[in-house]
Amino acid sequence: MRTHFTRRSLIRGITAVTAVASLATGLAACGGDSDAATTTGTAAKSGEVVIGQASNGAAKQTTVKVSEVKSISAELPAALKKSGKLEIGIGALPAGFPPLAYVGSDQKTLTGAEPDFGRLVAAVLGLKPEVKNSTWENLFVGIDSGKVDVAFSNVTDTEERKKKYEFASYRQDNLAFTVPKKSTWNFGGDYQNLAGKTISVSAGTNQEKILLEWKAKLAKEGKKLTVKYFQDSNSVYLALSGGKIDAYFGPNPGIAYHNSQTANTPNATRTAGTYSGAGASLQGLIAATAKKDSGLAKPLADAINHLIKNGQYAEWLKAYNLSNEAVAKSEVNPPGLPLDNS
Repeated sequence: MRTHFTRRSLIRGITAVTAVASLATGLAACGGDSDAATTTGTAAKSGEVVIGQASNGAAKQTTVKVSEVKSISAELPAALKKSGKLEIGIGALPAGFPPLAYVGSDQKTLTGAEPDFGRLVAAVLGLKPEVKNSTWENLFVGIDSGKVDVAFSNVTDTEERKKKYEFASYRQDNLAFTVPKKSTWNFGGDYQNLAGKTISVSAGTNQEKILLEWKAKLAKEGKKLTVKYFQDSNSVYLALSGGKIDAYFGPNPGIAYHNSQTANTPNATRTAGTYSGAGASLQGLIAATAKKDSGLAKPLADAINHLIKNGQYAEWLKAYNLSNEAVAKSEVNPPGLPLDNS
């Protein structure tokens, strides 16, 4: 990337979760070349997309009915319609980042919320999805060179990126607090609810920056917030289950994944509130990303809005425990992270 702190913090946070709820067999297949095609699993019947194949518990496998919408596919650039396929870029090499994108339990299927959503959008557009997995850096090289048509890879909409790319938003870019399931504490969107609490966060991340700003505000009000750091995720979650910290503040998708993985264990956790990765003044957005002036942003947004209107979008989010990142509408090039914070 490295133009947006939150993506780095996402990977760090989700990597932490992975160490607790191991996906070793699936992730082992993610190494190798810096740009690699990965099988997308068994083909579904015409008019269907199977979500969460080989997801190793990250999603509830769900078959979603979705077909081409001619009025939307008619908006596609002529060359793309002629090709009959949508080249989808995923930047998940080398290790993947569950639940968003990673090689599944069969060690060959590229699964996760992001490639699955790309497949749903391709179905509405009447195109065959061809998913290409690469490193984060090569993801953008692929868009620039035309090797891929669009990225579905947790790309945050920023004003800096709009210089080269066009966007169709589809998910909120959120951070979250996770607490033991038995805890009654909730963030409630108000930093003052952190007074007297001990919160863990990863150093050098966007969420650390936000948390330390809240700590400074509370200090000015004569209130205390204790911030603790741990070397690895096992230590974080041991501290959480042992009552040494009240909550962990990290990327929402990773926390949603951890919640699902621990749901039926003595150390079950839950989400105690979310907060925009862009801060208080702007709701951060994750967006389908195409080359600027490609003519793809509008048909992508229209396809996404069709999925929202007809319920397939909600089914996709629910399968991955990401319903708290839903958007009401996909927008073309909505306000993004400003230039002074991108």
